[in-house]
Amino acid sequence: MGAVAINNERHGVYAVVAITKHGVEIARTLGRQLDGADVYYTEKFARGDEEEHGIRLFSGNVKTLLPELFARYDGLICIISLGAVVRMIAPLLKDKKTDPAVVVIDDKGEHVISVLSGHLGGANELTRRAAAILGARPVITTASDVQQTIAVDLFGREFGWAWESDDNLTPVSAAVVNEEPVAIVQESGEPNWWPADRPLPKNLTVYGSIAEALAARPAAALVVTHRLLGPEEEAILQNGVLYRPKVIALGIGCNRGTTAGEIETVIRETLHELRFSLKSVKAICTIDLKKDEPGLLAVAAQYGWEFVTYPPEELNAVPMEAPSETVFRYTGAYGVSEPAAKLYSGADQMALVKKKSGNVTISVALIRHGRKENGACDDWSSPRREAAPAKRP
Repeated sequence: MGAVAINNERHGVYAVVAITKHGVEIARTLGRQLDGADVYYTEKFARGDEEEHGIRLFSGNVKTLLPELFARYDGLICIISLGAVVRMIAPLLKDKKTDPAVVVIDDKGEHVISVLSGHLGGANELTRRAAAILGARPVITTASDVQQTIAVDLFGREFGWAWESDDNLTPVSAAVVNEEPVAIVQESGEPNWWPADRPLPKNLTVYGSIAEALAARPAAALVVTHRLLGPEEEAILQNGVLYRPKVIALGIGCNRGTTAGEIETVIRETLHELRFSLKSVKAICTIDLKKDEPGLLAVAAQYGWEFVTYPPEELNAVPMEAPSETVFRYTGAYGVSEPAAKLYSGADQMALVKKKSGNVTISVALIRHGRKENGACDDWSSPRREAAPAKRP
């Protein structure tokens, strides 16, 4: 029997691999207590209950098994010597954005070491979780973790923020950990990105605007906004990273059978007119009559956006600036795109009340997350109205 075949098997998130007697005991403990863990160990130490517990046995050199596990799992926990693991995974490495997390545990279970993909792959967090289960010491050497400062490549990740580009991740990260002056400008998105129980490092300064940050001449910058930057503002990105928070709610109504291509074109054109980033879209919102509209479903699926629908009575309960008797006759609601976007975002004012383009009607609202004491997350946009506010009939 060689390395087990897992191509057609359902598998978890992490593979725990052991090759020694003591390592097997550690692996079984993790298999019981770490959600999403699949356990693999050599058949030499089989106990007879492996099938019952979903444990995979293998024989021969673990080196023949590791490439398949490396390709299939989000993380590997190897209860094998660090040097041996490094040698085995070296030929498998491709890119830090795609390589899985790799964690090594010593044979006594005293140290859990983050080896590969500490940030993007989640090895640092996996190290902490495994160490907590085993009562072991987590060993993490990533500078931002050691210094308890911002991890530039993970900034806002828990909220779904996306980079505009990763070109400057390395030099900006260097500025952060080397305690050089770093500016932070946040125009939108969740404000609670820094732990409340400790102060922000002294080299990091939050500014109320990009203009203020540029005037301070920082060594690097982190900018969080849904806006497309103007030519003068782009100077902040010479050594900066631009993050796109998920704050845009698109309210959309359309004629039955409207193609995904037409809907996508209207979305892109509208956001370009507003100078908003497509990467900051969080959801498409509409009336529940459209819950099975193929074009809307296809666009939402293509971009990984939420797709949310509301019944007419909920839409009618929302104050509207542009109600329509015609829409009411067909749908039972005085509006679709505007109230749907308001319901989802919680916004009182719209970035765009309503625009009709071909078979599509679109409204745009921004999700407000409040204002931080340091001035970030103040007003994000001025409302753009289709016409003077109309009274609801």
